[in-house]
Amino acid sequence: MNTPTPRKIALLLSVQLLLSAGSATAQPFAGQAQPRWPEAKPVSWPAPAQVTVRPNFQAPSATSCARPIETREIPGLPVAQNRPSPAPSYLPRHSPSRPSHGARDEDRMRADRPAAERESAAPASPSALAKAAPATGSAAPWPEPTQNQRPRMEAVTAGMVDDNADFTSYLAFRNRTRVEHRARDIRERYLLEVKDARGRSVADAEVAVQSPRGYAMWARTDAAGQVWLHPDAFDPSHASVYDVAVRKDGRQAQGYLKRGQKSAVEVVLDARSADVRAKLDLVFLIDATGSMDDEIAKLKATVNTIAADVAQLPSRPDLCFGLVAYRDRHDQFLVRSHDLTNDLSAFQGVLNALQAAGGGDYPEAMNEALHETVHRLSWRGDGATRLIVLIADAPPHLDYGGPQYDDDMMAALGKGIKIFSVGASGLDKQGEYIQRQMAQYTGGKFVFLTYDQARNPASGPGRETVHDVKNYSVDTLDRLIVRLVGDELGKLARGQ
Repeated sequence: MNTPTPRKIALLLSVQLLLSAGSATAQPFAGQAQPRWPEAKPVSWPAPAQVTVRPNFQAPSATSCARPIETREIPGLPVAQNRPSPAPSYLPRHSPSRPSHGARDEDRMRADRPAAERESAAPASPSALAKAAPATGSAAPWPEPTQNQRPRMEAVTAGMVDDNADFTSYLAFRNRTRVEHRARDIRERYLLEVKDARGRSVADAEVAVQSPRGYAMWARTDAAGQVWLHPDAFDPSHASVYDVAVRKDGRQAQGYLKRGQKSAVEVVLDARSADVRAKLDLVFLIDATGSMDDEIAKLKATVNTIAADVAQLPSRPDLCFGLVAYRDRHDQFLVRSHDLTNDLSAFQGVLNALQAAGGGDYPEAMNEALHETVHRLSWRGDGATRLIVLIADAPPHLDYGGPQYDDDMMAALGKGIKIFSVGASGLDKQGEYIQRQMAQYTGGKFVFLTYDQARNPASGPGRETVHDVKNYSVDTLDRLIVRLVGDELGKLARGQ
């Protein structure tokens, strides 16, 4: 009898993979050579500069958030200084001049504000921040409310749309909205579902998708064991077939995606079940410029309610909270981040100490803040659910160079982080477009504040909005956030 050669065996395995119609069952590594995790194949032709050869992020790896508050600050360039201060290393030293693109009254007001009324330039330690924290819901040092500002402690109502659930409407919104943005083509998409041998969802499984020419993307499945794949967002070569690799807990499975054949790809991975107690990393990413005074005050007053309600969800999650605040280049700080912690009292302290100020022109330093949030915080690995709640009323500066939001929304998907973007009062069409881009790509949702009269935030809470949305329900912002978190953790429970 002829013994098959290794080359014949490899050929038979390749044929078997092609006949598997896009799914495969994982094999344990024990007693076998470990399959190589793909990191984008080498290219033999002159490769364009944008070919991705490895992930641009580190996988979530923290094992705990039982730590005191750790604060990191990237300073700005205060306009009160006559001599320039060093810019952050990833920013150009001088930004090109640019019109304000319809700066709001409050932007002009805060730009003219005397330097003496700004915050102290000396950054405070985390303990000092907590000690100096004003009482929950107290006013920031900002001009007294006028008839154009709603009462500070009035309930904030909000609506929500899921652009992945109503994808056709989302594409129509993109087609009719002509604004400056970072282009990523998501019109063609495929749903990847990872399940174990019993048909249960496998959450937080690593995913690598690559084309024959070396273009690649990375993702992690969500609590339902799913992730949306958009080939044209990362592959300008428009390949027809992609290798798909999935791994978790020392096991790996292979599959492939063939364009136009199926709208969904299923891979079977024999991974262990999730922990009995869910783990949730929840980070608030907040525009802390002057026009955000109302939203920051409301968040201060309700974060304890949010934390208590989330803690009472059926899954009883192990909670970690983080806070990243940002302003703009010529403010006291560009980005101030407080790493994930399970100390809710300390988290409440740094949140209470946050004041709304500065800003100047309309766009703000959202790019730099998102980069900090995705790459520098201690996100937990091993099956954690990771969420960002972005609250902003302006788009990012697209003229600064350095980090760009589209690169970091892709890195967020690679790390299994969903972005729930909240459009605050004053958010224009460009801001809405970009916030919805980030939410849709990472599997999150777009939330927007609502009022009794859509174009008048001073009219108080209500059901109306200026945003290009329809078929939405309205709730208070805190209850809506708790519901969104509960929905995510509920997917994990249903998958077991």
